[in-house]
Amino acid sequence: MSSAAQRSVCVCACRMEAALRALVLQLYDVQAVKFGQFKLKSGLTSPVYFDLRVIISHPELLRQVSSLLYQCAEDAGVRFDCVCGVPYTALPLATIICSTKNYPMLIRRKEAKDYGTKRLIEGNIRPGDVCLIVEDVVTSGGSVLETAQVLQAEGLKVTDAVVLLDREQGGGAKLAAEGISLHPVISISTLLSVLLSAGRIDQATCSSVESFVQENQTFKAGQENGSTALKKKKCEELSYGARAALSGAHPLAARLLRLMEQKSSNLCVSADVTSAAELLELADLLGPLVCALKTHVDILQDFSPEVGVRLQELAEKHNFLIFEDRKFADIGNTVKHQYEGGVYQISSWAHIVNAHAVPGPGVVEGLRAVGQSLGRGCLLIAQMSSQGSLATAEYTQAVVKMAEGYPDFVFGFISGSKISSKPEFVHMTPGVQMQSGGDGLGQQYTSPDEVIRSKGSDIIIVGRGIVASADRLKAAEEYRKAGWEAYLSRLSASS
Repeated sequence: MSSAAQRSVCVCACRMEAALRALVLQLYDVQAVKFGQFKLKSGLTSPVYFDLRVIISHPELLRQVSSLLYQCAEDAGVRFDCVCGVPYTALPLATIICSTKNYPMLIRRKEAKDYGTKRLIEGNIRPGDVCLIVEDVVTSGGSVLETAQVLQAEGLKVTDAVVLLDREQGGGAKLAAEGISLHPVISISTLLSVLLSAGRIDQATCSSVESFVQENQTFKAGQENGSTALKKKKCEELSYGARAALSGAHPLAARLLRLMEQKSSNLCVSADVTSAAELLELADLLGPLVCALKTHVDILQDFSPEVGVRLQELAEKHNFLIFEDRKFADIGNTVKHQYEGGVYQISSWAHIVNAHAVPGPGVVEGLRAVGQSLGRGCLLIAQMSSQGSLATAEYTQAVVKMAEGYPDFVFGFISGSKISSKPEFVHMTPGVQMQSGGDGLGQQYTSPDEVIRSKGSDIIIVGRGIVASADRLKAAEEYRKAGWEAYLSRLSASS
C-alpha cells in the first residue's frame, strides 16, 4: 500500500473513531443511556439501562444512527437484498436505511392480524433473497433470532444482523451458533470507555456495569435451540479418538487428538522459564504426562539451535507436540520471515504456532506459506484469559470465520470456551488453575473442570500452577487427572 493510501486509511479510521465517540456522548446526553438501579424484564436489577426509543425524537441523531448502521454492514462486507427492522425501535432505523440506500424493506409484525392476509411479514417477499436484520440493542439475541426465524419461514435467507449497541452478554455468540453474524456499531465496552474518559461516569459506575455484564451472561455452550443444538450435541458425543478419525480433520489435529486418547491427557504445560537447561529438564520430566508443551522461546536467555533439536527429540521420546506461543500479529510477509528465519527458526522445530487475527487473513497466509509443507498447524487466538481483553464476541465470531477459510493450516483456537461446533477444530484454554481467581496482573484463572466439562474446551493450558510448584511432577499429574476426569464426565453426560 502506498504512503498516500495508508494516510487515507488512517484518516478514515480516525474519522470513524471520532464519529463513534460523538455518538456515545449524544446518546448519553439525550438519556438513551442511563445509570442507576433499573429492574429489567428478566427481574434482574441492572446498573445501566438503554432506552434507545428516545432517538426518534431527535431527527439528526436518528439519521446519524441509521447511517452508521449501514456503514457497519458495508464495512463488514455484508451482501443483502432487503432489510427488516426488529419491531419496534429498529423500524424507523430500517426505514431510513431503505429510503436513502434504495433497498426494499420488509416489516415483521409481532402478531398476525386475524383478518385480511393474516401475514407476519409485510412487503414484497422474494424467496431466496438475503435479508439484513436491523436492531437497536442486543442482549441475548432472542429478538433477532425470532425475527430471523419468521423471515426464514417465508423462504428468505438471514446471514447477518447489524445492531447499534451490543451489551456483550452472549447475544453475539448465540446468533453465531445459529449461523447469523452480529455486527455492532458500538459495544458496551466501548461505550463505557468513552463515557469514562469524557468524565460522564466515574470508575465505580464503570466497574459496576462491567461486573454486571460478566455475571449475567445469557449464553453458554449447550444452550442452543433447534437443529443447531442437535448438531452440537452430536459433536460433543464424539471422543477425541473419534474426532481424530474424521475426514475433515487437519493431520496435526488428528495426531494431537490421537495422542491425547493414547496418553489419557488433555494437559498442555506452559513452560515459561528463562534458561534452556530448565526448559529441557521440564520437557523430559513432564513429557510423559502432557499432550503438548507450550514454549515462549523469546524469553530464553541462552537460546541456541540445539535447543530446538533437543525439544524435538524429547517430543518424539515422550509423544507430545511442541507449541511455540509466538502470537504472530503482523503482515503476511513479516510473519513469514519471523516464522522460518531469524534467530529462532521456529518452523524448524515447533509443531504448532498461534496468531492474532487482527492483521486480517494475511497473517495466516504468511504463516501457511511456510508451515503447510512442513506439516505444521496454527491456532488462532479468539479469546484471552486476561482481564479487560478487547477480544469481544464480534471479534471471536470473525476469528472463527477466518479459521474456516484455512482448514489446511488452521486447526483450532486459543479460547476460554468452545466457540465452534465443528469437531475438527481443537480448543485450547489458557489461564487454568485448580482454584478459579486471578493474579495481580490481570490474569484470570479457571478450574480444569469448568474449562473442559462446563465450557466444552479440549485442552487445558497450565503454567504457574505446575511450574511454580515445589513438586512439578506431582502437580502435573494432579492437573492431568483433573482434566481427563472432566473430559470423561462430559462424555458420560452427553451419552
